[in-house]
Amino acid sequence: MSKAKPTPVPLCELTPGQHADFFALLAEKTRGTTSQGKPYFTCRFRDARRSVAFMVWQDSPWYEPCECEWQVGQFYKLRAVYGEHERYGPQLIELHALRLVTDDDRADGFDPLLFMERSRYDTAAMFTELKTLATAHIADEPLRRLVLTLLDRHAEPLQRLPATRDRFYPFAGGLLEHTLSVTRSCLQLAERYVAHYTELRPPLNRDLLAAILHDLGRVLEFSEALPGVSPAHTVPGRLLGHLILGRDLVRDTARELGDVNPELVQMLEHLILSHLALPEWGSPRLPLVPECLLLHHADDLDAKLEMYVRCLSRDHSEGPFTERDPVLNRQLFKGRSV
Repeated sequence: MSKAKPTPVPLCELTPGQHADFFALLAEKTRGTTSQGKPYFTCRFRDARRSVAFMVWQDSPWYEPCECEWQVGQFYKLRAVYGEHERYGPQLIELHALRLVTDDDRADGFDPLLFMERSRYDTAAMFTELKTLATAHIADEPLRRLVLTLLDRHAEPLQRLPATRDRFYPFAGGLLEHTLSVTRSCLQLAERYVAHYTELRPPLNRDLLAAILHDLGRVLEFSEALPGVSPAHTVPGRLLGHLILGRDLVRDTARELGDVNPELVQMLEHLILSHLALPEWGSPRLPLVPECLLLHHADDLDAKLEMYVRCLSRDHSEGPFTERDPVLNRQLFKGRSV
């Protein structure tokens, strides 16, 4: 009597120690060298909700296939043991079989769309709302035209890219979702604090607090990517980073348009360059205006809350705490009932 073929299990549903068949996208294959000079590969397989690492050492039987045959952006069927390391997070402990996905695998539930993590919100609708907020809340006409011009010129990557490769909003459309969320928060904060601090002269500038351009430099920081694969850094993105690239987009476009108040441009450049607040986070300058303080905390809160929610909502471990999140560097409490 023939042995029944195992039914594939979604990668995101595997539990530590489970041996199973599953489909995955090879999202990363990076060559490295040990301190003894021996080569190895760090591979990362993923579906839409989980990414797992697999180390391929030189003495592994998988080293030659990995080096010569495995291709980033291709789908595979794997038979492996899943584990979760306290420091390094989800990983494959043992790999027993691996092959390319075939058309026959669709009968077992394979669907490439299941591997494309994307924003749960419609990107076209979000982009329209962002432009509507700019039109309604930026009173200075030349500055409003500058913002709308930059949005229209970079509409495609803004709607396609993640906010980051592997930290917050790391999925297609994440950059736009994050930008819209931070913009909404800043507008609410502006309304509250403009009314609260009436003695401030000049008052908090609502036009600057639209915050729409704070991360726009990421459209130049990241390159095109295969579907489902995190985008690589461009050369300018690696050398300069999104803060400098965003400042240059604003400065060059303002010069092109020619009618934006130079002081407003300077303040906008400062917000872009300093909104991360700390040099160790990437800001070349500290925030020196109150608008940047509000932008920084709205941006930081939005990024961290997204990471918390993603960790809490996707964790499958037993007990009252999540597995240690390698980005947050902590285990979150999920055992609450209120």
